[in-house]
Amino acid sequence: MERGDAIRTYKARRRVTVGQAEAIERLLPRFGADVPYGRDAPLVLEIGSGMGEATAAMAAADPDRDVLAVEVHTPGVGALLRRLEELALTNVRVVEADGLDVLRARPSGSLDEVRVFFPDPWPKARHHKRRLTTPAFADLVADRLRVGGRLHVATDWESYAEQARSVLETHPLLDLVGTGRGARPVTRFEQQGLDAGRRPHDLVAVRLRTAAG
Repeated sequence: MERGDAIRTYKARRRVTVGQAEAIERLLPRFGADVPYGRDAPLVLEIGSGMGEATAAMAAADPDRDVLAVEVHTPGVGALLRRLEELALTNVRVVEADGLDVLRARPSGSLDEVRVFFPDPWPKARHHKRRLTTPAFADLVADRLRVGGRLHVATDWESYAEQARSVLETHPLLDLVGTGRGARPVTRFEQQGLDAGRRPHDLVAVRLRTAAG
């Protein structure tokens, strides 16, 4: 199959634009998760990088740390790859996968930060059990973070923020230390929520050395 035909077939199968499909084929060999960073630096895991706006902006502003961006939706992977090329970033790697699977595969204490920005809110009560920020998720994050490492959760759904706060406030190895957005930029997705009247909530927790007494 010719390269152009292969890209068009991929586009039809994964619902990506031609540009996104081309970026995935051309740029994953440069920015894929199996490509070494070429240095020993603190690692940030971003679960659900979306279209990559926040990922690229924060990585550009924080060149001393490496970022592993995980996104389950193919269009977001293609869009982020294009941003990385445009900005000539070398400290970001991208993988199309389930974020929990990637987190489980990491060694204990190997992460400097875990970011979860605007996860699926599952707003209906019967679907709340599908939300990401559960006690089991907090257990996993706490194990994978180094002591002093951070978990940063952002959501614009009030009930999700309340649930996440409850999980983090009661976890023995995580200390909820802040509610500021820090360096997290406003993305188009977040702006849509603001336009619809939804206020963003940021929760930042730090990994403690031992269980809180």
